[in-house]
Amino acid sequence: MSTLSYTTIPTPAGPFTVLADADDTVHAAGFTDDPAFLAGMLSAPVPEEGAHEPVAERVAAYFGGDLAALDDVAIAYRATGPFRTAAWDAMRAVKAGDTISYTELAATAGNPAAVRAAGSACASNAIALFVPCHRIVRSDGSSKNFLYGLECKATLLAHERQHAGV
Repeated sequence: MSTLSYTTIPTPAGPFTVLADADDTVHAAGFTDDPAFLAGMLSAPVPEEGAHEPVAERVAAYFGGDLAALDDVAIAYRATGPFRTAAWDAMRAVKAGDTISYTELAATAGNPAAVRAAGSACASNAIALFVPCHRIVRSDGSSKNFLYGLECKATLLAHERQHAGV
């Protein structure tokens, strides 16, 4: 793994910390001001603070209403198997302002029977916001879990619906 550094960005959903390499490829991100928490998700050493202005600018643009601002940010998945990678790719394909169920995520990722594995892919997502697991909901449209809290998830979904005109 590349040497990582972090930056924390204030957002309406709370402090958002990004762990990225020298090329601004994001390896972990989440709604926390604790880089050690994110480093732990990667089994990586706690990084030094760094400057990731291009990523911070994209995050600010997203929260400013440009919902596509995060689409081009380079990310690096942890290699954990083909289904999980397919599930993360499927999450990235969910349009801002929309949600899909865990059942739909499993089918889109190539294994309709793998609903629990789809939930596990959401739970193990170390690159929150860039891999938008907040757009995955229960079949009845409700939210059960989100690593950074249901209030954060609701804030993100409301922001996207407002700016997507949903």
